[in-house]
Amino acid sequence: MKIGCPTEIKPQEFRVGLTPNAAHEAVVHGHEVIVQAGAGLGAGFADSDYTAAGARLVDNAEAVFAEADMIVKVKEPQAGERAMLRAGQLLFTYLHLAPDPEQTHDLLASGATCIAYETVTDDRGGLPLLAPMSEVAGRLAPQMGAWALQKANGGRGVLMGGVPGVGPAQVVVIGGGVVGTHAARVAAGMGADVTVLDRSLTRMRYLDDVFGGDFKTRFASAGNTADLVAEADMVIGAVLIPGAAAPKLVSRAQLKDMKPGAVVVDVAIDQGGCFETSRATTHQDPIYEVDGIVHYCVANMPGAVARTSTLALSNATMPFMLALADKGWQQACLDDPHLLNGLNVHAGKLTNYEVGKALALDVTSPQVAVKG
Repeated sequence: MKIGCPTEIKPQEFRVGLTPNAAHEAVVHGHEVIVQAGAGLGAGFADSDYTAAGARLVDNAEAVFAEADMIVKVKEPQAGERAMLRAGQLLFTYLHLAPDPEQTHDLLASGATCIAYETVTDDRGGLPLLAPMSEVAGRLAPQMGAWALQKANGGRGVLMGGVPGVGPAQVVVIGGGVVGTHAARVAAGMGADVTVLDRSLTRMRYLDDVFGGDFKTRFASAGNTADLVAEADMVIGAVLIPGAAAPKLVSRAQLKDMKPGAVVVDVAIDQGGCFETSRATTHQDPIYEVDGIVHYCVANMPGAVARTSTLALSNATMPFMLALADKGWQQACLDDPHLLNGLNVHAGKLTNYEVGKALALDVTSPQVAVKG
């Protein structure tokens, strides 16, 4: 199989879909790897690293898309990239289709087969290809929130850990999953007073058992959420429903009850965001203000630490990429129902029920699509 890796073109996206090590593994498995020149520079990988691994460099994305049987990326294909996809081609990347009807319709029209990292599952009910970036984004969220809290950036001017005689920042994390756990750990490590909201008693017991007094937990009822958000200096949105649009858990009306200059960090923005006032921003222009509340809603947060993120992502995606290349996508998905859960689009048909529900589109069962 010919495996292609283009340069990411989303604003301030410095990650790359294939590391030189992943390229080498694919070559060892007998596949041809085609990499756009310069694709790895943002993550610290030189073109010579790829050629040493056995990959072939091409000058532009058009050549990658024209030659490759499978395209391996990081972020969802942008409009120009979607126009280069063709029927029968395999796309393996993050998609986040539920809040993005334009992308969804373009992928359906392309005739390509599209497997989304974020809906591949494992036998423990986890999301193994989303987890590494969730870990990175969770750890970044308090760091970026602390920057936004600085007065020069429009924040309240509150130091996360306080100082002797002055209390720490009050941080609320909505969601106790992978993102929320890592966000809470880092915020607590910075000295903040942290509360994690979640609806799963089992999860809250786990957090309490593992992290003890590092941070508090509260049940995520509407009342508790409203009360804690009103008192917070920083609120981190860390809620995920696999494949679906994120639920809106904090309304615009609630912003008026928050402290002026408080910060919200919406890690769920790739899935539409969990604050009613959220809209996607970039690393170049990361924050904006609504009703006196600073919003940080960068849609590709892990891109800020591109080398760490690329290495972590490649560790997770490489076995699946090799299975797809070695067996072909149909046999790989028949052999692995968890990989089949990643199938979102095939030959003009939508194959993810959560996306179909969010966008009011008809859905074909992935089990039917893979055998078609």
